[in-house]
Amino acid sequence: MNPRSTALLVIDVQQGFVNQHSRGALPAIVRLVEGWRAAGAPVVFTRFHNKAGSPYETITGWTRLRTPEEQALAAELAPFADDAEAVIGKDQASVFTPEGAQLIRDAGWTDLVLCGIDTDACVYDSARDSYHHGYRPWIVTDACASTGGAQYHDAALLMAARNIGSEQLVTIETVLSRINGPQGAPA
Repeated sequence: MNPRSTALLVIDVQQGFVNQHSRGALPAIVRLVEGWRAAGAPVVFTRFHNKAGSPYETITGWTRLRTPEEQALAAELAPFADDAEAVIGKDQASVFTPEGAQLIRDAGWTDLVLCGIDTDACVYDSARDSYHHGYRPWIVTDACASTGGAQYHDAALLMAARNIGSEQLVTIETVLSRINGPQGAPA
Protein backbone atom coordinates (compact mmCIF):
# COMPACT_ATOMS: atom_id res chain seq x y z
CA MET A 1 0.00 0.00 0.00
CA ASN A 2 1.39 3.31 -1.02
CA PRO A 3 0.65 6.07 1.52
CA ARG A 4 0.26 8.58 -1.30
CA SER A 5 -2.40 6.61 -3.17
CA THR A 6 -4.16 4.89 -0.26
CA ALA A 7 -6.68 6.50 2.08
CA LEU A 8 -8.11 5.26 5.36
CA LEU A 9 -11.89 5.67 5.46
CA VAL A 10 -13.27 5.62 9.00
CA ILE A 11 -16.92 4.83 8.42
CA ASP A 12 -19.60 6.16 10.79
CA VAL A 13 -17.88 5.71 14.14
CA GLN A 14 -20.51 7.89 15.78
CA GLN A 15 -22.06 8.10 19.24
CA GLY A 16 -25.38 6.75 17.93
CA PHE A 17 -23.71 3.62 16.59
CA VAL A 18 -21.68 2.83 19.69
CA ASN A 19 -23.38 0.14 21.76
CA GLN A 20 -22.56 -3.07 23.64
CA HIS A 21 -21.78 -4.84 20.35
CA SER A 22 -19.65 -2.15 18.69
CA ARG A 23 -17.88 -0.46 21.62
CA GLY A 24 -15.13 -3.09 21.68
CA ALA A 25 -13.88 -2.03 18.23
CA LEU A 26 -13.11 1.55 19.30
CA PRO A 27 -9.59 0.93 20.68
CA ALA A 28 -8.64 -0.93 17.49
CA ILE A 29 -10.01 1.87 15.30
CA VAL A 30 -8.09 4.48 17.31
CA ARG A 31 -4.91 2.40 16.99
CA LEU A 32 -5.39 2.15 13.23
CA VAL A 33 -5.99 5.90 12.86
CA GLU A 34 -2.91 6.69 14.97
CA GLY A 35 -0.73 4.33 12.94
CA TRP A 36 -2.12 5.64 9.69
CA ARG A 37 -1.48 9.26 10.64
CA ALA A 38 2.05 8.39 11.78
CA ALA A 39 2.70 7.13 8.23
CA GLY A 40 1.51 10.50 6.87
CA ALA A 41 -1.29 8.87 4.90
CA PRO A 42 -4.73 10.51 4.41
CA VAL A 43 -7.63 9.82 6.76
CA VAL A 44 -11.28 10.50 5.93
CA PHE A 45 -14.15 10.23 8.42
CA THR A 46 -17.78 9.78 7.46
CA ARG A 47 -20.81 10.73 9.53
CA PHE A 48 -24.22 9.32 8.74
CA HIS A 49 -27.41 11.31 9.30
CA ASN A 50 -30.88 9.84 8.92
CA LYS A 51 -33.06 12.54 7.42
CA ALA A 52 -36.81 12.58 7.96
CA GLY A 53 -38.63 10.69 5.25
CA SER A 54 -35.60 8.56 4.38
CA PRO A 55 -36.03 4.95 3.25
CA TYR A 56 -34.60 3.99 6.65
CA GLU A 57 -37.69 5.57 8.19
CA THR A 58 -40.36 4.88 5.56
CA ILE A 59 -39.41 1.28 4.76
CA THR A 60 -37.78 -0.10 7.92
CA GLY A 61 -39.10 2.30 10.55
CA TRP A 62 -35.60 3.19 11.77
CA THR A 63 -35.47 6.79 13.04
CA ARG A 64 -32.17 6.97 14.91
CA LEU A 65 -29.11 9.11 14.02
CA ARG A 66 -31.13 12.30 13.78
CA THR A 67 -29.80 14.30 16.72
CA PRO A 68 -26.45 16.09 16.85
CA GLU A 69 -25.52 13.92 19.85
CA GLU A 70 -26.10 10.67 17.93
CA GLN A 71 -24.38 12.04 14.81
CA ALA A 72 -21.24 13.17 16.67
CA LEU A 73 -18.08 11.17 16.14
CA ALA A 74 -17.29 8.85 19.04
CA ALA A 75 -15.39 10.77 21.70
CA GLU A 76 -12.29 8.61 21.15
CA LEU A 77 -12.07 9.71 17.50
CA ALA A 78 -13.25 13.31 17.70
CA PRO A 79 -9.71 14.67 18.34
CA PHE A 80 -8.54 13.22 15.00
CA ALA A 81 -11.21 14.93 12.90
CA ASP A 82 -9.49 18.32 12.79
CA ASP A 83 -6.46 16.85 11.02
CA ALA A 84 -8.46 14.62 8.68
CA GLU A 85 -8.41 14.99 4.92
CA ALA A 86 -12.19 15.39 5.19
CA VAL A 87 -15.26 14.62 7.28
CA ILE A 88 -18.01 13.62 4.87
CA GLY A 89 -21.63 13.88 5.92
CA LYS A 90 -23.90 11.36 4.24
CA ASP A 91 -27.53 10.27 4.29
CA GLN A 92 -26.83 6.91 2.66
CA ALA A 93 -24.82 3.86 3.62
CA SER A 94 -21.99 4.22 1.11
CA VAL A 95 -19.20 6.80 1.20
CA PHE A 96 -19.83 7.28 -2.54
CA THR A 97 -22.00 10.36 -2.17
CA PRO A 98 -21.29 13.07 -4.76
CA GLU A 99 -18.88 14.72 -2.26
CA GLY A 100 -17.20 11.44 -1.32
CA ALA A 101 -16.81 10.25 -4.91
CA GLN A 102 -15.37 13.63 -5.94
CA LEU A 103 -12.88 13.66 -3.05
CA ILE A 104 -11.65 10.14 -3.85
CA ARG A 105 -11.38 10.88 -7.56
CA ASP A 106 -9.63 14.25 -7.12
CA ALA A 107 -7.15 12.83 -4.59
CA GLY A 108 -6.13 10.11 -7.04
CA TRP A 109 -6.42 7.34 -4.46
CA THR A 110 -6.36 3.81 -5.87
CA ASP A 111 -6.80 1.88 -2.63
CA LEU A 112 -9.36 2.52 0.10
CA VAL A 113 -8.86 0.97 3.53
CA LEU A 114 -12.13 0.78 5.46
CA CYS A 115 -12.90 0.41 9.13
CA GLY A 116 -15.86 1.41 11.28
CA ILE A 117 -19.47 0.69 12.13
CA ASP A 118 -21.60 -1.17 10.84
CA THR A 119 -19.62 -3.90 9.08
CA ASP A 120 -22.87 -5.22 7.59
CA ALA A 121 -24.16 -1.89 6.33
CA CYS A 122 -22.08 1.23 5.74
CA VAL A 123 -18.65 -0.48 5.75
CA TYR A 124 -19.78 -3.30 3.45
CA ASP A 125 -21.68 -0.96 1.11
CA SER A 126 -18.70 1.40 0.88
CA ALA A 127 -16.33 -1.50 0.15
CA ARG A 128 -18.63 -2.91 -2.50
CA ASP A 129 -19.08 0.51 -4.10
CA SER A 130 -15.31 1.06 -4.01
CA TYR A 131 -14.89 -2.15 -5.97
CA HIS A 132 -17.60 -1.18 -8.47
CA HIS A 133 -16.02 2.25 -8.99
CA GLY A 134 -12.65 0.65 -9.79
CA TYR A 135 -10.89 1.25 -6.46
CA ARG A 136 -9.27 -1.54 -4.46
CA PRO A 137 -11.13 -1.87 -1.13
CA TRP A 138 -9.51 -3.30 2.00
CA ILE A 139 -11.73 -4.11 4.98
CA VAL A 140 -9.83 -4.10 8.28
CA THR A 141 -11.68 -6.96 9.94
CA ASP A 142 -10.52 -6.29 13.50
CA ALA A 143 -11.33 -2.57 13.26
CA CYS A 144 -14.99 -3.01 12.34
CA ALA A 145 -18.09 -3.98 14.28
CA SER A 146 -21.82 -4.27 13.90
CA THR A 147 -24.36 -2.75 16.25
CA GLY A 148 -26.39 -5.92 15.67
CA GLY A 149 -23.68 -8.15 17.09
CA ALA A 150 -20.98 -10.54 15.97
CA GLN A 151 -23.29 -12.60 13.74
CA TYR A 152 -23.92 -9.57 11.50
CA HIS A 153 -20.24 -8.61 11.47
CA ASP A 154 -19.28 -12.17 10.51
CA ALA A 155 -22.02 -12.40 7.86
CA ALA A 156 -20.79 -9.18 6.24
CA LEU A 157 -17.22 -10.45 6.13
CA LEU A 158 -18.44 -13.67 4.54
CA MET A 159 -20.30 -11.67 1.86
CA ALA A 160 -17.30 -9.38 1.35
CA ALA A 161 -14.98 -12.36 0.85
CA ARG A 162 -17.29 -13.61 -1.88
CA ASN A 163 -18.06 -10.26 -3.53
CA ILE A 164 -14.79 -8.29 -3.33
CA GLY A 165 -12.34 -11.12 -2.62
CA SER A 166 -11.06 -12.75 0.56
CA GLU A 167 -7.61 -11.21 0.02
CA GLN A 168 -9.26 -7.80 0.56
CA LEU A 169 -9.99 -8.71 4.18
CA VAL A 170 -7.01 -7.72 6.32
CA THR A 171 -6.06 -7.09 9.93
CA ILE A 172 -4.65 -3.96 11.56
CA GLU A 173 -1.22 -5.58 11.76
CA THR A 174 -1.20 -6.31 8.03
CA VAL A 175 -2.37 -2.83 7.07
CA LEU A 176 0.09 -1.00 9.30
CA SER A 177 3.01 -3.13 8.14
CA ARG A 178 2.08 -2.45 4.52
CA ILE A 179 1.57 1.30 4.89
CA ASN A 180 4.79 1.64 6.89
CA GLY A 181 6.85 -0.76 4.74
CA PRO A 182 9.59 0.48 2.38
CA GLN A 183 7.86 3.21 0.36
CA GLY A 184 4.53 1.62 1.20
CA ALA A 185 5.41 -1.65 -0.52
CA PRO A 186 3.47 -4.69 0.64
CA ALA A 187 5.24 -6.38 3.55
